[in-house]
Amino acid sequence: MAKFLRDLLDAEQPLFSASLRQLESASGQTGADVKLIGTIHELAHDRMRQMKLDPSDTTGKELYQALMNRVSLDNKRLAALIGGVDGEDVKSMIPLMVTAANKVDFPRKVFVLKHSKAKSLLKKMPPKNLMKTLGYSSLTELFKHEDFDELYTALRFSEGPEWLNEYDELFKTVTAADYEERDIRIVVMDHDKYVDLAEHFVAKKLHNITHTKELGVIVVVPMKAERMRGLALKSLPLMLHYLNEIKLYSTFFKMKSKKANFGKTIVTTLIADPGNASQIVDNHIHWRVIQRYFGKLKDESHPEAFEPHVQPEDLHWRRAEDLLFQIDPELVFWKDLDYVALNHDGFPVSFNLFDISFAYSNTEPYERRYAYHFRESLWNEIFIRYMGFPNLQKQVLQQLDNDMIAPEKLTYAKGGYK
Repeated sequence: MAKFLRDLLDAEQPLFSASLRQLESASGQTGADVKLIGTIHELAHDRMRQMKLDPSDTTGKELYQALMNRVSLDNKRLAALIGGVDGEDVKSMIPLMVTAANKVDFPRKVFVLKHSKAKSLLKKMPPKNLMKTLGYSSLTELFKHEDFDELYTALRFSEGPEWLNEYDELFKTVTAADYEERDIRIVVMDHDKYVDLAEHFVAKKLHNITHTKELGVIVVVPMKAERMRGLALKSLPLMLHYLNEIKLYSTFFKMKSKKANFGKTIVTTLIADPGNASQIVDNHIHWRVIQRYFGKLKDESHPEAFEPHVQPEDLHWRRAEDLLFQIDPELVFWKDLDYVALNHDGFPVSFNLFDISFAYSNTEPYERRYAYHFRESLWNEIFIRYMGFPNLQKQVLQQLDNDMIAPEKLTYAKGGYK
């Protein structure tokens, strides 16, 4: 049975099977993988029947095209619901999507770097390229006349990777006193000022939404394209996804805020944290998996290991799709599909909304279909299934104060986890 999951993930053997056995040993339970496989088939077949497909004789191409058709219809309806007249017009749709994202019910208070501290760090390493581009000769004038969250995000476009890595090292001096609670903010960058600087980012990412975890800001990056296929169902879910991402890192920093090496934690997270799937085959467990698990539970399940700094509201976690349902209830079709896919022609056909909406927007054919977001979600879901058992949960919580920053790590010794 594990072969089904291994093939979906393109995981290495024998490491993948060994890691499942290790999770079973740590949790004291067997069969979670079998139940997960059953759930995947049940959800996939249910959605196929909703799309008038017969699960027993549908080809991969037919399934992929049906999912693309579904995204096309959903995107058109969503764009109209938020007030769009021309759903592909970037200039008119961006403010409508920002307004919609700002209205969803989500706890936005986060633990982030004070602007005053961020400015003091920049005074030690002035961003000369950005200052030249914007026409400023002094930081004082730059800070006075520009939106700070906007220009702070622009640093990643203007200064280059070497400057950014050196700047991030300055965070070793940061303490918890340099952090405060603020609401998450969505910023639309000035098109004329930043479109040329951001061109490489947009070309590489194939989208124009990003975030600055240390300041708690979601950023809409300007792009030269005036039109984008499938814009609403590509960009709006990303904005909602980054609400969760910022909350995730805020909670992690809160949890580490009373430790002596808080600044080092920040540096390691900013520079080294891949933010990817939890690679179970290497026993690496990212904080996002732990937050996702506890964020789905009721408040009374909040573990004492997180107290006193991390409270139940800090662990709030909802899929971007769940937040989308507040805007368009018909998008419930995509509920719980983030970790669902079926193998066809040697590669998964993903039911993950991000994979399908990105492929639709980028007009990707069946042969170049995406599975990245699905695979990340499935790695996480495998571990979450075992996290439900007290033995493994206890061991994970005992690791929260160790020196591993992100991902957190369980150590395996002869005879099982210690």
